[in-house]
Amino acid sequence: MNDSTPAPAHPAADDSLTQPRAGASPYDAYVHASVLNTLQHPLTEAPDEMGFVVTTQVMELWFTLIVHEWRMARTAFAKDDLNTAMDALVRSRRALTALNASWAPLAALTPAQFNGFRAAFGQASGFQSAMYRHMEFLLGDKSASMLRMHRGDTAVHEALSETHREPSLYDEVLGFLNRQGLPVPDHVRERDVTAPYRSDPGVVEVWRGIYAGSRHHPLLALGELLTDVAELVLRWRFDHVMVVRRAMGGKSGSAGSTGLAWLEQRAVRPVFPELWEVRGGV
Repeated sequence: MNDSTPAPAHPAADDSLTQPRAGASPYDAYVHASVLNTLQHPLTEAPDEMGFVVTTQVMELWFTLIVHEWRMARTAFAKDDLNTAMDALVRSRRALTALNASWAPLAALTPAQFNGFRAAFGQASGFQSAMYRHMEFLLGDKSASMLRMHRGDTAVHEALSETHREPSLYDEVLGFLNRQGLPVPDHVRERDVTAPYRSDPGVVEVWRGIYAGSRHHPLLALGELLTDVAELVLRWRFDHVMVVRRAMGGKSGSAGSTGLAWLEQRAVRPVFPELWEVRGGV
């Protein structure tokens, strides 16, 4: 650029966009950003606490979206609407990817940085998240004891109780497969859906038949999409373990948990187990 080169002109402002408005902007009325931005209340002067609070709140929002998508998928499977179910699962896969990326602000916390605010949240612990519990129940990881923990909040407990009583997303997948003519065992379809889902050899055989068929069959695409979802859930759990291991090592967790040991035990709980087992025998 030389002295004779004109500077690029700024685009003309649209006066209709910059005129003052009465009350909240349409953007804020829709997104409620002004409400969201008032919900961060660090309790210490520690520089890392704000990132911890915001990251945790962002994760809760991703949990809410994922639960919404899995419920849509579950309803669609119950109606034998594979396309709608697959669309919802694809959206949930994107949300899970974003959820997992949310660990980044906390991934390198040192023990000293974490200790700068850890005492401030007292007995609060991530395992108390009701929305994450909805996620686990929808995956088939039902737990009466985890449900019981929320009895102190009537509205939360009632909502979580409903998810606990209902078939999981995977239960509805298996019902859908059975209605497509695949031999899902009766005892699996008629099981107590308030109990944790356990792998079944008959279901392994159903998936084995799907995986042995055409590489372009829509049910194979379903199996792979469910596997993507399961893998992302497992990766979220593993990343949680690594963040805790790096920030506090083997110390006891808040709210009475054993901390790292408890998380490590939870991290390996299966998600759609037959989809992993079938891979060794195709």
